[in-house]
Amino acid sequence: MDEVHVVTCVLRHRGRVLLLKRSDAVGSYTGRWGMAAGHAEGDPDEQAWVEIEEETGLRDACTLVRRGDPFTVDDADRGTRWTVHPSLFDCERRDVTPNEETTDWEWVNPVEIRRRETVPDLWTSYRRVAPTAETVREDREHGSAWLSLRALEVLRDAAIDADSRDDLVTLARDFRDARDMVVVANRVNRAMAAADDSADFADTVQEVLDDAAVADEDAAARAADRITDETVVTLSRSGTVQRALESGDPERVLVAESRPERDGVPVAESLADDCDVTLTTDAAAPALLADADRVLVGADAIQPDGGLVNKTGTYPLALAADRADVPLDAVCARDKVAPERVEPTEESDHALVYDGDADLDVAAPLFETVPSDLVDAVVTEDGVLDGDDIERVAERHRRLADRE
Repeated sequence: MDEVHVVTCVLRHRGRVLLLKRSDAVGSYTGRWGMAAGHAEGDPDEQAWVEIEEETGLRDACTLVRRGDPFTVDDADRGTRWTVHPSLFDCERRDVTPNEETTDWEWVNPVEIRRRETVPDLWTSYRRVAPTAETVREDREHGSAWLSLRALEVLRDAAIDADSRDDLVTLARDFRDARDMVVVANRVNRAMAAADDSADFADTVQEVLDDAAVADEDAAARAADRITDETVVTLSRSGTVQRALESGDPERVLVAESRPERDGVPVAESLADDCDVTLTTDAAAPALLADADRVLVGADAIQPDGGLVNKTGTYPLALAADRADVPLDAVCARDKVAPERVEPTEESDHALVYDGDADLDVAAPLFETVPSDLVDAVVTEDGVLDGDDIERVAERHRRLADRE
C-alpha cells in the first residue's frame, strides 16, 4: 500500500468552516466535499499555506491557530494509505477565490461534515484541531469574547458525539463554572435556553454563535465611529478594542503595556503600520493623558450598576482620565453585562511579579472594578447603553441564568 502525506486546512470564520466541493480536475474523490488540501510535498506546514492560497485565495486573511496530530486513513480500493496533517486557521473574511479543483464552496456549521458525502475521515481532521473544553479553561492568551465563541463551538460539536442531553447540560455547567467570564456564562445560557425549544441542538447553538460573533464586530464598529482623527489611550489586549482601533482611523494611539503579562505589547505592534503608536508603561500612562481625546478600553464584564470590570491598571487610568476631563469609553457586546455583581478573583502567575527567594506575599490580580461614575460610555452593538439599559440587560441575563 502506497503511503502519501497530505495536508488538510480547516479555515474558520465566525465559528463556521469552509467546505470545497471537488471537481474533475482532482485525482481522487471527485464530487465529494473536502477542505483546502493537497499532497505534502516536503514540509506539511509550508504546504498548508500553499494550498490555502491556490484553492481559496485567502492566505493573506488567515492566521494559524494550531496544528493537529497526524493520522492515517487506509483506502484499500485505491491501494493508498493517506497520512493526514490537519491544521486550523482563523480567517478574517469569506470571499473565496477557488481554482479549477473546486466546483462549489460554502461556509458551514461543522456538523455539516457529518451530513454530507466528504473525503474520508474529514470529521477526524476537523476534530483534531477543533477547540476543546480545555481550550476555554486553560487559554490565557485570548480575551473572554473570543473564548465565549470557542465555548459555543465546543458545545455545538459535542451534540454530535454526546450520549444524551444530560452530557450537554453538564458541559454547559462546566463552562459557566470554569472561569470568571461573564460573557461565556451568558452566551452558554442563551444557547441552552434556545436549544430547549429546538429539535436540532447543533444548528441552534450555531445560530447563537453567529449572532454573538456579529455582536462583537458591531460593537467595535460603533466604537470606531467615535474615534476618528483622535488621540486614543488604551491598555491591555481586547479584540473588540483592537478591531475598533484598526477601523476607526485614530490619529494617534497610546498603549499601556499592561503588566505583568504585557499583553498590550502585541496590540501596539499590530497598529504600528497604520497610525502613530506609542507604547508606554502602566505607571506612566496617566501622566500622558494631557493630549488625549479619549480613553478606550474593553470589558471583561459590565456590572449591573454600570461599573466596569477590566484588566488591572484600568482603575488608575480612569481616575486620571476623570481628573484630566478625558472621556472613558468601554466597548463590548451586551453579553458582557453581568446578571449579578462580579467580584474578580483571577490572578496572574505570581512568578511574573516576583520569583526571588524572599519570604513575601505577592498580589497579582488580573482584573479590577472601575466605578460607574468614572465610565462615560458603555458602547455596545446597540450603541451607548445608559444605566437603565444596563439594568434591563442584566435582568434578562438573570432570567436566563435562573432557567436551569
